[in-house]
Amino acid sequence: MNRRTFIASSIVTSIPAVSALTARRERNPLCVFTKPFQSLSYDEMAEIIADLGFDGIEGTIRPGGHITPEQVPDELPKMVEVLRKRKLELTIMASGINNADDKLNIQQLQIAAKLGVKRYRMAYYKYDLKRPIDKQLNELRPTLDNLVALNKELGIQAIYQNHSGSNYVGAPLWDLRELFAKYDPRYVAVGLDMAHMTAEGTRSWPIQAKLMRPRIGALYVKSFRWENNKRKNCPLSEGIVDRKYPRELLKSGFEGPVNLHEEYINHRDPKLVPEHVKAIRKDVATLKEWLGWS
Repeated sequence: MNRRTFIASSIVTSIPAVSALTARRERNPLCVFTKPFQSLSYDEMAEIIADLGFDGIEGTIRPGGHITPEQVPDELPKMVEVLRKRKLELTIMASGINNADDKLNIQQLQIAAKLGVKRYRMAYYKYDLKRPIDKQLNELRPTLDNLVALNKELGIQAIYQNHSGSNYVGAPLWDLRELFAKYDPRYVAVGLDMAHMTAEGTRSWPIQAKLMRPRIGALYVKSFRWENNKRKNCPLSEGIVDRKYPRELLKSGFEGPVNLHEEYINHRDPKLVPEHVKAIRKDVATLKEWLGWS
């Protein structure tokens, strides 16, 4: 089955009913990370995303992404327009941006803001474990000062996703609280990744989640299980992340997007697009149960 034949056969209803659209607007935006669909055209991707019932995407606008930084002036307007035709949005722009000192970074954010994009995911900062941590956090502050100032000027929010690992800024989460303390969360916030938070926090993650609550700008949902003391990504229904937390977060008044990540199938092989669609369809059904939306 070729790509176009699969897409045509997989779309059951591409235009939601009016009542469904109304229901969408009354809840948190639901989006999905589209790294598995980078081999598709914007139209093909948008058809799949609409059929799966999402409100938008976290699209890869970064080196090696669906759109590279250099392509943004020509390609980002095309992607946004295709999404809007299907009543979808670029909910989060997954970028390679973590400073406002580069002209290409500034250009990308200016164009994104002009197109109505409200959020972008930042690139990670990393520690040099041979140097004092406090000193490195202080060294990041001028960079963040400039970036947040640009975000405020443009009216766009930076989202920093916590990531597990020995040298990632944000892995323990307390450091992001300290680093972001003086900034308005409207301009820099945390994309709270449940899987990475669980991997790092194990049993103490509820403390970290509580600590970060005022600064959560988006919820990143995926799961994993431990195999040979290593984290192995898996479907939501088979993993160990807490299924009660997403609904609890929404009940606390959280209004940001809920962002589904499916990362347990090889995203580099275009032939696996049908498998990704099948997996995401299953995961989003599970997620809606967790949220109480089903």
